[in-house]
Amino acid sequence: MKLTSDSFQDQANIPESNSFCRIDPTSKVALAGNKNPHLEWSGAPEGTKSFVVICHDPDVPSKPDDVNQEGREIPSDLPRTTFYHWVLIDLPASCTSIDEGAYSDGITPRGKAGPNSLNNTRQGLNDYTGWFASDRDMNGDYFGYDGPCPPWNDSIVHRYVFTVYALDIDKVPVSGKFTGAQVLEAIQGHILAQDSITGLCTLNPRLV
Repeated sequence: MKLTSDSFQDQANIPESNSFCRIDPTSKVALAGNKNPHLEWSGAPEGTKSFVVICHDPDVPSKPDDVNQEGREIPSDLPRTTFYHWVLIDLPASCTSIDEGAYSDGITPRGKAGPNSLNNTRQGLNDYTGWFASDRDMNGDYFGYDGPCPPWNDSIVHRYVFTVYALDIDKVPVSGKFTGAQVLEAIQGHILAQDSITGLCTLNPRLV
């Protein structure tokens, strides 16, 4: 399988139009376009019955102590953890691309609806659900795609890995409000092929 995107090149910066936040010289960060990127894949093996799309950031700080704190920078050697930005399942075998903005075009406070989505697909909860849980104005269930918004004081550039999985099953055996980790567990033993591309993002002006 081969995965590509017209929205960004592999190992290149993700545009503001596909990001949740952008750099702002006055307020550190501001909200951005938040469109899901275009994705296109080819070469799925015989026997493919559905596809799954997952986007994750493996560079999220494991401790929140320094996150977005004035006069401090998150050290590069801090252990990192995973943050899921998009979990899309049950794409039919006939599907070979996703248009930019088809599943997300702008930011929805308290999150977009789900899990049922376009063309009988389903979308899982992304990790903004937990991030905004204590925010009175933004808390809610964040289904579908919400793009990059790394800490503005992080000392490393974050990677956003988009992966398409070709499966030998029509539907992923999850129900209700499911997460990226639950989908990855459910598709083990059903993956026929996969490919990834990685976009980059930083909101730290020192790294731009």
